[in-house]
Amino acid sequence: MSQEASSPQTAAPSSAPAAPAVRKRKRSAVFKRVRRNWDLYLLILPVLVFFLVFEYFPMYGVQIAFKNFIATKGIWGSPWVGFKHFERFFESYYFWRLLTNTLGIGLYQLVVGFPVPIILALMINEVRSKKFSKFVQTVTYAPHFLSTVVLVGMVFIFLSPQTGLLNMAVTWFRGEPVNFLTDPGWFKSVYVLSGVWQQMGWSSIIYLAALTGIDPQLHEAARVDGASRWQRILHINLPGIMPTVTILLILNMGSLLGVGFEKVYLMQNSLNMQASDVISTHVYQKGIIDGQYSYSAAVGLFNSVINFILLLTVNRIARKVSSTSLW
Repeated sequence: MSQEASSPQTAAPSSAPAAPAVRKRKRSAVFKRVRRNWDLYLLILPVLVFFLVFEYFPMYGVQIAFKNFIATKGIWGSPWVGFKHFERFFESYYFWRLLTNTLGIGLYQLVVGFPVPIILALMINEVRSKKFSKFVQTVTYAPHFLSTVVLVGMVFIFLSPQTGLLNMAVTWFRGEPVNFLTDPGWFKSVYVLSGVWQQMGWSSIIYLAALTGIDPQLHEAARVDGASRWQRILHINLPGIMPTVTILLILNMGSLLGVGFEKVYLMQNSLNMQASDVISTHVYQKGIIDGQYSYSAAVGLFNSVINFILLLTVNRIARKVSSTSLW
């Protein structure tokens, strides 16, 4: 009994000096790996510097959302006010309109815009003619390289009540011209559908890359078993790209309330303000134009926190439902 009782006490001193030695060996291994792959680490260094300078260092300014920011006193010298700006936003007349419009556009964009690149990639993958396939890819990729200003200008031209192609087709069938750009009921559809047209080709690239990674022997075996093309798409291609679909769905859900500012602001006018006023434009109006920096920082922080919660929630659901998740 005495030997058994003393064995843990004698083992403790021998294991204590081993811990620094293990840590030293790990550090040595890390240094050797860095020295051996120094060119790869040098290649990634500009990306790390970019994120540190433009993404992480500016985060210290988030504290002005909890302060009454005074420019002459600076961020650290401004007095704390707690959640005053958040309460002002939650109790404001615009809160529910901003939240409804932002969430509505985000969900609309997710429901309509997310499946289209998947369908397009599956269709391009089934095209037998390589020349026609490359032609379709080029045509669908091209709109991605248009700037937001050019895209909105094209939307204005095509949807003009007098000279727009769509309204000309409407009047051809003896209908009344529709002013799509001033009617609040059409704003979300115009915004989302124009975005789908611009981004569907570019977004399909990653799905096409995932489709090329599917083993061709699976299709050969399915053909031998008499499976049709639709059955092979349904039971081979879709399951093959499902991990990619899950990851991109998680990322899209993480930016559900991150409706872009530029396009909304360019399409916005006093007549469609009821449907086009979103959180990003409200932050711009209050922060840049009105100079209410603390209030606009609080609104922007609220938006980011909600997106972060959505990202965590969807990632956890995806991890439980399937084995694919961000972490």
